[in-house]
Amino acid sequence: MVTYRNKELFVENVSFKTLASTYGTPCYIYSKKYLVEQFSDYKNAFKGYPQTIICYSVKANSNLSILKVFKEMGSGFDIVSGGELERVIAIGANPKKVVFSGVAKSNEEVKKAIEFGILFFNVESFDELEVINKIAKKTRHVAEISIRVNPDINPKTHPYISTGLKSSKFGIPIRQSFEIYREAKKMKNIKLIGIDAHIGSQILDLDPFEDSLERLENLYFKLKDENINIDFIDIGGGLGIKYKDEDRPPSKKKFAQKIIKRMKRINCKLLLEPGRSLVGNSGYLLTAVVYKKNNYKKNFLIIDAGMNDLLRPALYGSYHKISKVIRSHKDEKIYDVVGPICETGDVIAKNLSMNDVKLGDILVIHSAGAYGATMSSNYNTRPKIPEILVSGNKTFLIRKKETISQILENEVII
Repeated sequence: MVTYRNKELFVENVSFKTLASTYGTPCYIYSKKYLVEQFSDYKNAFKGYPQTIICYSVKANSNLSILKVFKEMGSGFDIVSGGELERVIAIGANPKKVVFSGVAKSNEEVKKAIEFGILFFNVESFDELEVINKIAKKTRHVAEISIRVNPDINPKTHPYISTGLKSSKFGIPIRQSFEIYREAKKMKNIKLIGIDAHIGSQILDLDPFEDSLERLENLYFKLKDENINIDFIDIGGGLGIKYKDEDRPPSKKKFAQKIIKRMKRINCKLLLEPGRSLVGNSGYLLTAVVYKKNNYKKNFLIIDAGMNDLLRPALYGSYHKISKVIRSHKDEKIYDVVGPICETGDVIAKNLSMNDVKLGDILVIHSAGAYGATMSSNYNTRPKIPEILVSGNKTFLIRKKETISQILENEVII
């Protein structure tokens, strides 16, 4: 969605230079066209299996305007907190397209979700199952649930975003899950409707998805033999995106072909929870060069965006492509690109080759649409930055810049 026109970088039909001038830096920029295209790709890929529900994973990017774009395209939502529940309520989401995941749902969150009428909870422990049953009984409801099983699949991704191994905090080991299903069937205020698995994030190989679904299929038929009939298989999300040239994510079409082939044998409803693959490459972090510096032959570009704005490089060692808004071919140097935060780990890129960089130059950090704004913080009492949605030649402020007063307003001096 970005191209150079006369050496100037554009997103859709708006230049990043204009965006920086209008909204200041740092700020997040999103392409609506990209969001629409990616969701349409999923819908088209799975049209051969009409029993499919696509539930966007809210944690990837929870801005209300972005949620609304997906809702208007027919998306459901995968949520992991009471706050995310309030977000999908605020945009008028269909409760029968909302699933609630996460390992530590509070009593209040469970109650609110039951009363909202969500499609089902992805239950991650027997304790949680008992809590949901008690709250459903107290509120005179029957809670529909899916049990998140841990298939012990290695998704070949970063350890921090691998969630399907037996050592993970997520889910119930698949070998134990059969007995949990049998116990759940006895609970009067629980209705079993699903099996769920989520093996990780940023997965670039389709084999782990197929291996996981094979294990879910075996469990599905084992439960059926026990007269426990399941309506949904929830395969989670996790399809990766391209961060750098050597990344080769599989197409949504190939992904769907593998999933549909096995789902036709199972013949029940399919639910998937894409996040990063819908929003990751829609987003850009716009930042300015504040200072240049040289320490013992090491060149630094100090920018006004920091690890509080984009945590992924510090947390995971993640790569993000960085481009100049105005292209140049002069005076190439190698830099470490660092932010203003008082931490040695506040490094956005190491050994980056850049041409003719001057103070005040605007840089674009790519692939920042997923786990960028949602993981940002107020560390060093830095306000959270604006977010802007670009559609064609129009721009929309979809999150105002936070003020220091807003940061301080809940603190109490005693």
